[in-house]
Amino acid sequence: MAKTVAFFPEPGAWGPTNNLVAIAEVLRERGWRSVFVIEESFRGEMAKRGFDEALIRLSPAPEGPEAVGEGWAEFIRETAPEFRKSTFVQLQTVTLPIWEELVGGARYAHERLMEIWSDIRPDIIVSDNVLGFPAVPLSGLPWVRMVSANPLEMDDELLPPALSGLPTADSTQWEAFKVEFLRLHEPLITELSNYNVSVGADPLPAGKFQYVSPFANLYLYPEVLDYKRQNPLDDTWHRLDTTVRGGDEAFDVNEWLPGDGKVIYLSMGSLGSNDVQLMQRLVDALDETEHRVIVSMGPLHEQLRLGPRMYGREFLPQPSILPQCDLMITHGGNNTVGEAIHFGLPMVVLPLFWDQYDNAQRVDEMGFGRRLDTYNSTPEEIRAAVSELLADDDLRSTMRAVSKQVAMSLGQVRAADVIEELVRD
Repeated sequence: MAKTVAFFPEPGAWGPTNNLVAIAEVLRERGWRSVFVIEESFRGEMAKRGFDEALIRLSPAPEGPEAVGEGWAEFIRETAPEFRKSTFVQLQTVTLPIWEELVGGARYAHERLMEIWSDIRPDIIVSDNVLGFPAVPLSGLPWVRMVSANPLEMDDELLPPALSGLPTADSTQWEAFKVEFLRLHEPLITELSNYNVSVGADPLPAGKFQYVSPFANLYLYPEVLDYKRQNPLDDTWHRLDTTVRGGDEAFDVNEWLPGDGKVIYLSMGSLGSNDVQLMQRLVDALDETEHRVIVSMGPLHEQLRLGPRMYGREFLPQPSILPQCDLMITHGGNNTVGEAIHFGLPMVVLPLFWDQYDNAQRVDEMGFGRRLDTYNSTPEEIRAAVSELLADDDLRSTMRAVSKQVAMSLGQVRAADVIEELVRD
């Protein structure tokens, strides 16, 4: 009989959802049924790809119509002024409010999640969440923790704290950041832990919002960017270089942007694209170059003005486009950084919040791109970084070699193997 896997991505987030889609595609070829436990605003998005859906909410439904991922998009629009501040300040103004929303959501969705497990009767659950939803371990099923974020989430004494964007070679600010994080977040961690215990789950690990699965844990990060640890992760952990989904529409860059110039892909992510002022500033800076530019414009696409050597729309089939590009300008989301490495693209990284700062710093210090100040870098600095990376023949050669190595690693296949082995055992 066909086995069933419940994929539970971060509600309202495209990155984790797309990563799990890549794994589900492999399992489908092996005869598995995949059910995606998704936020209601994503209704129909997984059905388009041929997967079953089970819907949840993290808060009461709005009175009017709701766009895909609207809740988080609205949060980003309201919070955007805080992205100009340091990661230290953002701990209170950005990071803590996000955790508060997630903790409230875990409580609100608990009974519905337990109903879903009873309804679909999965053989295994794969949870790609930064938060420890108690319904996952309480399912009584084997479950896999998936980390679609920078692996500093699994802390180590040799490494800077997660969400800080601090360099690995200079530890002078590490301790102050860790202390401030715990000062602000420890009461909330305790609140969630107490709630989890009240419904029958184990308490959370000290200082952590998330459990480690006793069955298997996966994290998504290319080996060339990964960190050296003082205490290696145990045998339950499996690293995946990338998980690139298939099935996207074909896209010929030359059809939309004919010419011989280099091709730059600009994406600030499904959430970052809501900052229209930032997006327009980047578009205008690139309009002063001779390059062709593909722009992932996001839900506010009608408010953006593109130059004559540019093409964009609200959503683009990113995996179909990136193999035809020469460079990526990105916010540094984990999924996008992984795809850039997968397709051999150097990056200009302009982080906004969360682990984007960690990814930006890692890309820069490992020599695969440049980290720039998102709001204070000038158009001249952006164009200079683009020109420098495009002119670096040694880097381009290195990226091609890395791309071949990553493409052969087949992270989605390895993840499917881990899931199958757990169910078989």
